[in-house]
Amino acid sequence: MEKTANVATLPLFLLLVLAAAASAGGVTSGYVRPTARAAISVLHDGDGRTPQQVHISAVGSDKMRISWITTDDAPATVEYGTVSGEYPFSSTGTTTTYTYLLYHSGKIHDAIIGPLQPNTTYFYRCSNHTTGDELSLRTPPSTLPFRFVVVGDLGQTGWTKSTLTHIGAVDHDMLLLPGDLSYADFYQPRWDSFGRLVEPLASKRPWMVTQGNHEVEKIPLFHSTPFTAYNARWRMPYDGEAATASGSNLYYSFDVAGGAVHVIMLGSYADYSPGSPQHTWLESDLARIDRATTAFVIALVHAPWYSTNAAHRGEGDAMRRAMEPLLRGGHVDAVFAGHVHAYERFARVYGGREDACGAVHVTVGDGGNREGLATRYDEPQPAMSVFREASFGHGRLEVVNATHALWTWHRNDDDVAVAADEVWITSLAANPACSNKDSVSLE
Repeated sequence: MEKTANVATLPLFLLLVLAAAASAGGVTSGYVRPTARAAISVLHDGDGRTPQQVHISAVGSDKMRISWITTDDAPATVEYGTVSGEYPFSSTGTTTTYTYLLYHSGKIHDAIIGPLQPNTTYFYRCSNHTTGDELSLRTPPSTLPFRFVVVGDLGQTGWTKSTLTHIGAVDHDMLLLPGDLSYADFYQPRWDSFGRLVEPLASKRPWMVTQGNHEVEKIPLFHSTPFTAYNARWRMPYDGEAATASGSNLYYSFDVAGGAVHVIMLGSYADYSPGSPQHTWLESDLARIDRATTAFVIALVHAPWYSTNAAHRGEGDAMRRAMEPLLRGGHVDAVFAGHVHAYERFARVYGGREDACGAVHVTVGDGGNREGLATRYDEPQPAMSVFREASFGHGRLEVVNATHALWTWHRNDDDVAVAADEVWITSLAANPACSNKDSVSLE
């Protein structure tokens, strides 16, 4: 059994603190509740199943980090191989726990396996668990094409479940999530139920995530350390090679498809001001990119830098002013954001206006959160806002070759994944007018 604190046992003053903190977590008056879709219960304990909450993430070009939780002192060992039921390889990692108010987590394990062959199915089991289910994963390909799923503000409602069903029905190589994962909002058992909810997908393909405002979970006087659960449960490859290590789990970068695509995960809730560790790291990370070999560069943030929605108006502006010149100087092709619970795609923009050498900005904060949809937009619709709709859904980005990527957004209405928006994105590296670094000012 997981050791969790029952809300009913918390003192009244703590409940008031939690309620006030949750209220400050970002619920905007512009949201309306979707049609009846109850939140998935967080009161069960996973039927005592162990290991559980298994998810994987990419580490370098040929390794995977396996993360899972047990309720006992099981070893942090993963056994794996390319034949079902046969595990000639093993790797032992680390085990941690955390405490949040009266909640005590299970044993959080992670181990890195590899080197692994690209585009190959591996079978594995965690903690030498001979009676548990065998799991399998497929490593990403080392060449193009490469298929991403991009979805933000996921949560764990009935809408989340249908979104995950739609994602599971399409073959993909990696999932990118720009913040707001579990919507635990201080009640830690929701992190456990979220881990169980996403395990069927997150144990098969790497999930690469960055934090949102709902991951902060900081309570003045009672819990002063932000991102406690997020950092303990969703460890990303921020501490890899010295040349690329960011030093923070809140922002990092990685390559896929043999370096043809560079992905930058930025932290909207880490210091991004000029001279800050994140700003300095981003500048050096972009400077290392060789666009002669890297066809596409994409970035993810939580709070969108461009939005015509009334919800969370202006919350990404300060970060945009601090970092947008760096991204334009590095010829970043697309920026994906969450936070606003709706979908919106912009043309290439920079400095608040259309710019052929700017990035395509897309908001996909519509995975299935419990706060509802953000339905109020500016009217008339500005020309640089190409498509917008307040519906739940998810996006797919297929980098087809060195010059073209296909982006589609799939509406979630009526439980059918309808492709409602589609556009081809041409690499800025293939545009002579934008490919010369000297032609772009970083001021």
